[in-house]
Amino acid sequence: MNDDKRTASEPQIDAAAIVLAARKLEQGRLVAFPTETVYGLGGDAENPAAIAAIYAAKGRPTNHPVIVHVSPEADIAYWAASVPVEARRLIASFWPGPLTLILKRAPHIPDAVAGGQDSVGLRCPSHPVAQALLREFRGGKGGIAGPSANKFGHVSPTTAEHVREEFGGDEDSLVDYVLDGGQSEVGIESTIVDLSRIDTHGPVLLRPGHISADQIAAVLGVTPASPDAAAPRASGTLDAHYAPHTPVVLVAADDLAQVLSRLAAAGKKVALIARLQRGHQVAVTRAMPEGAGAYAHDLYAALRDMDHAGADIIVVEALPATAEWQGVNDRLRRAAFDSQGILARLAGG
Repeated sequence: MNDDKRTASEPQIDAAAIVLAARKLEQGRLVAFPTETVYGLGGDAENPAAIAAIYAAKGRPTNHPVIVHVSPEADIAYWAASVPVEARRLIASFWPGPLTLILKRAPHIPDAVAGGQDSVGLRCPSHPVAQALLREFRGGKGGIAGPSANKFGHVSPTTAEHVREEFGGDEDSLVDYVLDGGQSEVGIESTIVDLSRIDTHGPVLLRPGHISADQIAAVLGVTPASPDAAAPRASGTLDAHYAPHTPVVLVAADDLAQVLSRLAAAGKKVALIARLQRGHQVAVTRAMPEGAGAYAHDLYAALRDMDHAGADIIVVEALPATAEWQGVNDRLRRAAFDSQGILARLAGG
């Protein structure tokens, strides 16, 4: 994804907080932590009880695998039964960063972290707070299972406050500790590439993200294929995902005025998310950046803000169907999946 450059202050690392969070993880407890993509709900990836606690806290199906986060110095061969040359090339090019690799799981790694599959998802985050935590946890030799720190299927969190909104305050939270690392820079989840069947299927793009298919192809010399029916299950790939409580509908820019007029005539309160502000008369609006990278950075915060507006519907201006927008379009399509037919119900026609 071609990214708009954003200036952001380097997150301050609280050494005492890092040590406290690492000790809690080692005790089998849950810690929310920042990454450059979104905040993760972390547990010891080799502790089945901790993994079970993650699933319970999120309300996540136990057959839906979670991603294991590892330190920059990690031995990938400890986690994977085999590490193909394609994986080494992608690691050299994109780690630390927002890329998850699906590899054959080493036999001693609990199948709970993989949703019962024979593969495992691995990622090395670039966020300095996440890296500090991974280096402190089990002396840098452990892995932190870390799906997004939200209830299953809901909008992912990009700030520590989003995590607290999702799971409650310090005294009644399902999460033992929240490490605050500021707002996530990328803002959408990592790209996921399946290499567990490289000999028979080649690389397969299971989930688009900040790192594009074209970037992967430039490293591997082949464009990753689309998922097939036998592809491993992976995080964030269900049809309905990343959704606020308020129904979401995607509307082409040329149709916005007509759709908003119909909703107004029906007496519906509308929250609008759009790049181009044209003076539409709606209850609340969120102006979004023009570029794909900056839009991704703001997306989940915008959806959460609009979800708190008390609107009947969130209308999102549809985005270009070009490669740089693939990751954002994927998230919006899944966020709107369960709202199919909502316009007909709310506005008629």
